[in-house]
Amino acid sequence: MLRAFRDAFRIPDLQRKILFTLLLLAVYRLGNSIPTPGVNSAALSQLDSGGLLGLISMISGGNLSQFSIFALGVLPYITASIVIQLLTTTLPALEKLSKEGEEGRKKINQYTRYAAIGLGAVQALFFSLFITSDPRFVAVGWDPGPFTVMIMVMTQVAGVAFTMWLGERITEVGVGNGISLIITAGIIAVYPREIAATAQLLGSDQISLLSIVAFIAVILITIAGIVYVYQAERRVPVTYARARGGAAGQARGAGKATWLPIKVNQAGVIPVIFASAMLIIPNLIASATATRAPDVNAWISSNLTFGQPLYIALEALLIFGFTYLYNSVQFDPKRIAEQLREAGGFIPGVRPGSPTAEFLGKISSRLSLWGAIFLVVLTIMPQLVQSVTGISTFQFSGTGLLIIVGVALETLKQLEAQLTVRRYDGFISKGRIRGRLNN
Repeated sequence: MLRAFRDAFRIPDLQRKILFTLLLLAVYRLGNSIPTPGVNSAALSQLDSGGLLGLISMISGGNLSQFSIFALGVLPYITASIVIQLLTTTLPALEKLSKEGEEGRKKINQYTRYAAIGLGAVQALFFSLFITSDPRFVAVGWDPGPFTVMIMVMTQVAGVAFTMWLGERITEVGVGNGISLIITAGIIAVYPREIAATAQLLGSDQISLLSIVAFIAVILITIAGIVYVYQAERRVPVTYARARGGAAGQARGAGKATWLPIKVNQAGVIPVIFASAMLIIPNLIASATATRAPDVNAWISSNLTFGQPLYIALEALLIFGFTYLYNSVQFDPKRIAEQLREAGGFIPGVRPGSPTAEFLGKISSRLSLWGAIFLVVLTIMPQLVQSVTGISTFQFSGTGLLIIVGVALETLKQLEAQLTVRRYDGFISKGRIRGRLNN
């Protein structure tokens, strides 16, 4: 697959697409150095954030810790996409739009943009009120009042809209999925600084060379495991008894065998994001009741903070629950069984209808179990590795590696597909030229 990158630079059209993608990603990263008006970025960067806040900061490439103009990044768009995707399977109007082809997809994307702007405004208001509540985080000469909050919210909403525009331009004109590449660029952007900080610890003898080697080995093993699980799928054999086309294609389509792929990790990183969002609520309650209920604040701070045993146990349970919930919404065995029966397809050895739905449901449940275990290990292992090795300067995140590896594999597949199309077109063009010369 790595050969696709080398071959892509040999084709001028793909070269322009890759350069265009890198240029827009560079524009996004430049926003990291532009602070939001009224924010004291130096004081805010000292804030220790974990859980969902740490996950948001990681996805935005550290923009949240400085509250730059792109602090929220594509997070509102991701949240809106998940919500619209879930509503598509429950609301008849959206489900009807999803079946109307390209026009319906455009309409759903438009609703997603509107929802992203609304969510971005709400999230920006939350963070703006948090910043203005502490005079340390407000820039000198700014009054932490409604006008400052309004300026911060408007800046963040504009940043969300511009980030969505960058992602859409990359998807349409560049290479790969623009939103996914923006997330990946944000995660990778903080690695050089963290690697340099870790190297300084090694030079000052604060950590041993063995700890560094073990840390790197765990990262490499994690990447290999992510690649293996990301591409793992259960292929359920499907045979079509009749053609799915008209009468002219019945003889060609009868008895055709294929398979129905069911991925092991169908939910991706969504359960981890939902679990972190749920566990950040107790910390918000602790902050709000710090003076009125000091005992509650002390218990939450000592038990439900990032890295604590109870926090890890609850996070694991929530990841399991959200994995099964999301997979049950996205993978509907009854709907798939009905579609197979309408298309004249069946699973060998399984009767059509309800038996097929039960068969697919059992497979999906078993794969969801292994997918949930994979996500739990991927979430908990970095916390354990960092506590054992003592390396805290490098934010080893299994979620971040899962995003990076998944986006890299999808981009490579798209490059290979475009290379295949161009080779096929070139082969046809050469054949036509030879045919004309022979005539």
